[in-house]
Amino acid sequence: MDGAAQSVSRAAAISAAAELSPEGLELLRADTPPPDFIALLVAKKFYPDAVRFLAHALPRREAVWWGWVCARRAAGDAPPPKIKAALDATEKWIAQPSEENRRAAHAAGQQAGFGTAAGCAGLAAFFSGGSLAPPDAPPVPPGEFLTAKAVSGAVIFAAISTQPEKAPEKFQSFIAQGVDVTNRIKLWERK
Repeated sequence: MDGAAQSVSRAAAISAAAELSPEGLELLRADTPPPDFIALLVAKKFYPDAVRFLAHALPRREAVWWGWVCARRAAGDAPPPKIKAALDATEKWIAQPSEENRRAAHAAGQQAGFGTAAGCAGLAAFFSGGSLAPPDAPPVPPGEFLTAKAVSGAVIFAAISTQPEKAPEKFQSFIAQGVDVTNRIKLWERK
């Protein structure tokens, strides 16, 4: 299979895992590379689909970083203490992805609330690996796509939770940042 065919095949697999809307899935063509598909989703204003696609395409740590950056931007300069704590704990995990930091990001995210961008970012770090069970219990690995789903929540909440009238502009900015991450890590280049 050549690089273009692999890229398209990957786009279809990512779309299925990301649970895109039926309208978003209708836009995927056999010859559409992933970056073009993302651009088409944005052009059609299917922003949540573009977010979900990107979150599922990125490697876990990069996806968590993207979700965290969006959550941090949405929190503003003086976030409430629980939001700040969740952002700080998630940032610590991004810098040092240890088991201790992963569990701390989860605890802080839970305190912030999983209905917030910062809480979802902490949850995404927790879902990135390790076990979902308490430390002294038999391991329970996270599902393959839980990190991506939590990152999607972080980015979507970041876009809509404050000033929802500006959501389209925020979605476009956040998605552009996610696309920039794919470019920096050369995600779509032939392996």
